Amino acid sequence: MRCVCKPIDGCKIFNTPSMLGSNLETLIFCSQTLRSKVQRDVEELPSEAVRGLQDSLNTLLKKFHKGPPKVRTQISIAVAALAVHISAEDWGGGGIVNWLRDEMNSHPEFVPGFLELLTVLPEEVSNYKIAARPERRRQFEKELTSQMEVALSTLTACLHINELKEQVLEAFASWLRLKHRIPGSVLASHPLVLTALSSLHSEILSEASVNVISELIHYSAAGSSGGATVNMPLIQVIVPQIMSLKAHLTDSSKDEEDVKAIDRLFADMGDSYVELIATGSDESMLIVHALLEVASHPEYDIASMTFNFWHSLQVILTKRDSYISFGNEASAEAERSRRFQVFRSAYESLVSLVSFRVQYPQDYQDLSLEDLKEFKHTRYDLACCSSSTLTESVMLIAVADVLIDAASVLGGDATLKILYIKFVEGVACCGNKHNEWRPAEAALFCIRAISTYVSVVEAEVMPQVMALLPKLPQQPQLLQTVCLTIGAYSKWFDAASSDPSILASVLSILTSGMSTSEDTAAAAALAFRHICDDCRKKLCGYLDGLYNVYRTAVNGEGSLKVSAEDSLHLVEALSMVITELRQDDAKKALEMLCLPVVTPLQEIINQGPEILQKKHPRDLTVHIDRFAYIFRYVNHPEAVADAIQRLWPIFKAIFDIRAWDMRTMESLCRACKYAVRTSKRFMGITIGAILEEIQGLYQQHQQPCFLYLSSEVIKIFGSDPSCASYLHNLIEALFKRTTCLLTSIEEFTSRPDVADDCFLLASRCIRYCPQLFIPSSVFPSLVDCSMIGITVQHREASNSILTFLSDIFDLAKSCKGEEFLSVRDSVIIPRGASITRILIASLTGALPSSRLETVTYALLALTRAYGVRSLEWAKESVSLIPLTALAEVERSRFLQALSEAASGVDVNATMAPVEELSDVCRRNRTVQEIVQGALKPLELNRVLVL
Repeated sequence: MRCVCKPIDGCKIFNTPSMLGSNLETLIFCSQTLRSKVQRDVEELPSEAVRGLQDSLNTLLKKFHKGPPKVRTQISIAVAALAVHISAEDWGGGGIVNWLRDEMNSHPEFVPGFLELLTVLPEEVSNYKIAARPERRRQFEKELTSQMEVALSTLTACLHINELKEQVLEAFASWLRLKHRIPGSVLASHPLVLTALSSLHSEILSEASVNVISELIHYSAAGSSGGATVNMPLIQVIVPQIMSLKAHLTDSSKDEEDVKAIDRLFADMGDSYVELIATGSDESMLIVHALLEVASHPEYDIASMTFNFWHSLQVILTKRDSYISFGNEASAEAERSRRFQVFRSAYESLVSLVSFRVQYPQDYQDLSLEDLKEFKHTRYDLACCSSSTLTESVMLIAVADVLIDAASVLGGDATLKILYIKFVEGVACCGNKHNEWRPAEAALFCIRAISTYVSVVEAEVMPQVMALLPKLPQQPQLLQTVCLTIGAYSKWFDAASSDPSILASVLSILTSGMSTSEDTAAAAALAFRHICDDCRKKLCGYLDGLYNVYRTAVNGEGSLKVSAEDSLHLVEALSMVITELRQDDAKKALEMLCLPVVTPLQEIINQGPEILQKKHPRDLTVHIDRFAYIFRYVNHPEAVADAIQRLWPIFKAIFDIRAWDMRTMESLCRACKYAVRTSKRFMGITIGAILEEIQGLYQQHQQPCFLYLSSEVIKIFGSDPSCASYLHNLIEALFKRTTCLLTSIEEFTSRPDVADDCFLLASRCIRYCPQLFIPSSVFPSLVDCSMIGITVQHREASNSILTFLSDIFDLAKSCKGEEFLSVRDSVIIPRGASITRILIASLTGALPSSRLETVTYALLALTRAYGVRSLEWAKESVSLIPLTALAEVERSRFLQALSEAASGVDVNATMAPVEELSDVCRRNRTVQEIVQGALKPLELNRVLVL
């Protein structure tokens, strides 16, 4: 193996003339370079060079023992990385910790540098940038764990050096993160622990001591350490010390960072000891009251530290499994009721403490356009926090989650009563001289957040809330939340409102919202959809009024400000109401629903092919997308089938003229897909016309959407014998054309959508019509094609190909699949060795590690299907990998896992050796190149079987 690590001589790097007077930036760069090379490339060094590297790093650690700190840290990480690579014997037989202790005793002047190394050592156990084999990584962790006492005694010996105390405690915190098994009773009286606890009462709070105590809290509750019961002696030492800091929570003279650190300890204590706290003992309630004080802190970042505790406590209180130990049902229910009563006041206080935090910031209009858009979007959609980057947006979601936790304990109706008081107070503010709308809006936001927990028959508070809504000022942000709240309580309107005037009032508010601004129109349209969904039966009598709103919005008439995208909510809303009509009435209503959509399309087509050809895609898709919603949500199969038959000439004209236009074709195929899905066998001759159209157009225009529309047809009609002939022709035509397109990995890379939809269609054929697909002439060609494309980097395309192969290997599980196993085998067995080699190449670096699960499933499915034969294929493949990249014990472990999978062992039990093979072969770039060069997943692009 070529050596790329010859330059790893730390002293040479730092002692060149250009380095002697280097500035800080240059020193940092050099130290980072050294660290990276040690992490990645040590394995490639000749064994005799390792000792020299070890000495060089030790020299550098001593040279920079006083800093600069960033340089010293990088050198320490480099030494720790070297320790991961080499065995304990290379440090004098006792391992690196014993070596470090001896060095500190021999050279006390270099203790600061050695302490830095002692700090980073346990952190490197989980650093996967180090290109070590998994077995060596596990061994290193065992070595450190076995030397835990030596490390702690070394740290204890350093406590007498006052200026190093902070560094000693940081190192102690680092070692506590290891999976050690030091009894809590031992730690409770350990000098390092006592030092950290005593530091809590220093004038300046030690960050290192806070880190130590935080780690001790986590350790004392962790299952790996025996849990809270075993570690009670340690807990009994920690808790009183933290509780003694409670007065600082409200001490305005205390430094802000110190308060934040103390709050963090209380939050950690709540999170870790939540199961003990959930018992509701007098002692645990002292912690709960302290956590309420943290939650009341005006700074959101501090208050939110407790939010996870309130959620965890709610889960324990509401989960039935928490009460199994109480024996019979009556005893369990009694204990559950007792705990709910104990914690009721805490959650009631919590609701009041957090509800004000969702107020619009006073300076919200000063936010950047991007941040304001994100903030409004989060307020509009409570499920969007995963993509949120704005602090206020994250806060909205977090507060909503806390309110839901409270409602789970208190009950939605009780929580609503608390929030109603806030709402009434907010409504009063709307009438003052400042016309302050923000408190009322915040209360409504909270009421909306708990909507799914409020009873649909709640008759005390909800009628009062709804009666106040029409009286609120037409302020845009407030009106937006009013509309969203109406939508959130649509089920309540359906169950609780027998008075038609209530629905009329609600629809009036929503119409007003559609006329005020784009934001309020979006909220009103969404609420309109919810109301029509849940109150559809009651709204059948309002169809004319609903239709007028719909027609005005769709045609862009009047004062409504509903965007084209939001108008789809109105299309969906009317479609769901029409679903409740009788068949004859539904057909007439559907015609009316289609009229504002079809008219502009017909006008464009009437202007001739040249005009249709030149139209911007948006001019067409805005109307076609509405058809998709109509066909999807009007659940009257015959009516939809009649509609698509009438509309087919228009659709065909667009197909014929705009087949080159991907956006228009995707929109049109989506509409056809929903028509097929809803109408099913009522489609009659129209389905034949659709399939004939896309089959012909695909030969010239290869639009991926033609394939996914065909997938929907296969799903519905695949098992219908009367459709066998034209489905067989469809399959043959589409797959023959696709396999001619995708003849190299470059073609897969340039046409990932075609590949994705092609193999999704192929999987559908295996599941719904194997009798048409497996014996067909295109099946072998498609298998060959899949082998070319397995390693395409496009995630969806790769997953579709791997799923297709897995479905082939699992053919016996599909309907009627067993009948065609012999046909399958005649195709797969000649290609089995190549498929296995490509799959193993994918596991070991040809595909990203994020695809590991999908690739593994395909390989294990192949192994289950072909047993001993597949093991031979796998053995041939891994034997191609040089021993320098994959050791014999590692390949044996992998082959044993495949053998167990072939014998029927659960897939999950075989995952670890497969993951280890992947890790070993990806441990650095050089190894990965060696493995891929040996397996050559792209060398045979197509396996031709005569």
